Amino acid sequence: MEPIAWEEMELERLNEKITRQMTSGGSSTVARVLLARGAYVPRHSHVNEQVTMILAGCLKFLFDGGREVFVRPGQVLVIPSGVPHAAEAVEDTIDIDFFTPRREDWIRKEDAYLRTGEPAPKNS
Repeated sequence: MEPIAWEEMELERLNEKITRQMTSGGSSTVARVLLARGAYVPRHSHVNEQVTMILAGCLKFLFDGGREVFVRPGQVLVIPSGVPHAAEAVEDTIDIDFFTPRREDWIRKEDAYLRTGEPAPKNS
């Protein structure tokens, strides 16, 4: 149990607009995600509960039914397990995501939906 600085963690380039650093414990994952303005995370869901905190910038989350939620610096959003969502970076954004249970798909690098760099749909 020793602290580690974000700067010492692998900086994983997922696509031209999204990079990520992460670490996992036995039952959780925490990640710092850097999203350039216009970065898009396609609609997906996961078994993990997600807690998102924005340090800088702004993320627009898109939920079924056309619901949009803007999360800004100092704000936290909890996304329950199994809830489909997408996200778009309204500005250059620094995002901290906490997941429980840990993100096995991210650990195994089986997260193709993040690596596509798919643009936001025209109606978003």
